[in-house]
Amino acid sequence: MIYTVTLNPSIDYVVHADNVKLGELNYMLSDLKLPGGKGINVSRILHELNTDTTALGFIGGFTGEFITTWLSRDGVNTDFVNVKEDTRINIKLKADAETEINGKGPAISEAEANQLLDNVEKISSEDMIVLSGSMPPTLPKDYYEQLVKRIIETGASFVIDTTGDALKSVLPYGPLLVKPNLEELQQLFNVTFSTKEDILHYGKQLLELGAKNVIVSMAGEGALLFTEDAIYQGISPKGEVKNSVGAGDSMIAGFIGEFRKTGDVETAFKMGLASGSATAFSDDLAKKEDILSLLDKVKVTRI
Repeated sequence: MIYTVTLNPSIDYVVHADNVKLGELNYMLSDLKLPGGKGINVSRILHELNTDTTALGFIGGFTGEFITTWLSRDGVNTDFVNVKEDTRINIKLKADAETEINGKGPAISEAEANQLLDNVEKISSEDMIVLSGSMPPTLPKDYYEQLVKRIIETGASFVIDTTGDALKSVLPYGPLLVKPNLEELQQLFNVTFSTKEDILHYGKQLLELGAKNVIVSMAGEGALLFTEDAIYQGISPKGEVKNSVGAGDSMIAGFIGEFRKTGDVETAFKMGLASGSATAFSDDLAKKEDILSLLDKVKVTRI
C-alpha cells in the first residue's frame, strides 16, 4: 500500500474569466471545484494507475465532506483525522495571467495532531508513505520530522515533497525521493543558478544530504533524475498546457507507482514524466489513458 499524507487539504476553486479588473464587478466564464492538496493528488493518480493507495491527513467541515465524498465516489481509500474547523478553499483564477489565493487552513489541536502520528505507526515495513505540501500554521514546525521518525520505526520507506527547513530536517532519514523544482532548489541552498552545471551540483548535494533519489522538475524543459549511480535527463512531450496545478504531484505518483512495481528508476522516471505532462494537458488530473498515450513520447537519456 502507498499511503499519502496531506496536512492541509483544500477545495481548489478554479475560476476562468477574461479581463479581470480589481475593484469592479467581474463575471466568470466557467468554474470548477476539485479536491486539492498535494498528497490527495498523488493518491488520485496512483488510483488511476491501478496502484493501491490510501489518503491520510486532516479534514474538517462541509469543505472536508466535499473532498471525502469526491474521493469515495472515485474509489480512492481515505483515513483522515477529522478536525473541528473547516478545510480551506484555494482560489485558482485563470485569466490573462494565472493567480492563486490560498487559504491558511484550519487550526489543528494537539490531540488531532497526535492522532495522525498514532495512525502513521499502524503502517508496515511493506508500505510506502508520501508526505506532501505545506502545513497548517498551528502545527509544530518540526511536525514533518515527527512523522518521519514514526515512519522510520515501522520500517516503511517514505517520499517527501515539501520545501525549506521542513525538507532539510528529514533528509538525514533517507527519503526514497524528493522532488524540488528549480526555484525551490535555489531557495533551499540560497543560491541562483546560471548554468546547467549549477543544477547538477545542487541536485547531487541532495543525494549527499541523504535523499536516495532526486527529481528536479524544470516545467516545459522536462526534469533531471539523480540517483546513486547516474543522472538522467527527461524531456517531456509537447502539448497545450491547460493546468499547472497537480503536474508535479502526478510526476511523483507516476514515478513511485512504477518504481514499486518494477524497481527500475529509468522506467519509473518515464512514467513520472508522462503522468506530469498528461495532467498539465488536462483540466483536472490526468486519466490513465492520457498518461499511457504519452509514455512512448517521453525521452530519457543518461548524462
